[in-house]
Amino acid sequence: MSTDAGIDLVAYSPKLNVPTTIQVKTNLKPKPAGGKGKLSLDWWLPHESPAQLMTLVDLSLQRIWIFKTSEIAGVAQQKSKSQYHLFMYTDPTVRPQKTDRLAHLHEFGGYLLENRAHELFGI
Repeated sequence: MSTDAGIDLVAYSPKLNVPTTIQVKTNLKPKPAGGKGKLSLDWWLPHESPAQLMTLVDLSLQRIWIFKTSEIAGVAQQKSKSQYHLFMYTDPTVRPQKTDRLAHLHEFGGYLLENRAHELFGI
């Protein structure tokens, strides 16, 4: 299956006995929000994805967050006609304009792979 289909990986867990499809999005390193703001990681994610899980990666520190695709709308801070924009400020002192969503890197700790592997893959 090609990545054009929206699926980058298929994982199989013998404990769950089912394959799981995964789309992967990466950031090389944090960059200024909006080009001039505080450092953040950000990803543009499709509204519609055939993958069951969406994996977001920070390559600079080798961190992996994993979301059920159905969770993206609830955690993304912005929405366009076809994409969600999810970002994580790396500076904990940044005060986001909107406070009804997660915004700082540390607030997404529950979505780190090591915290979700058991739930999502039974390991």
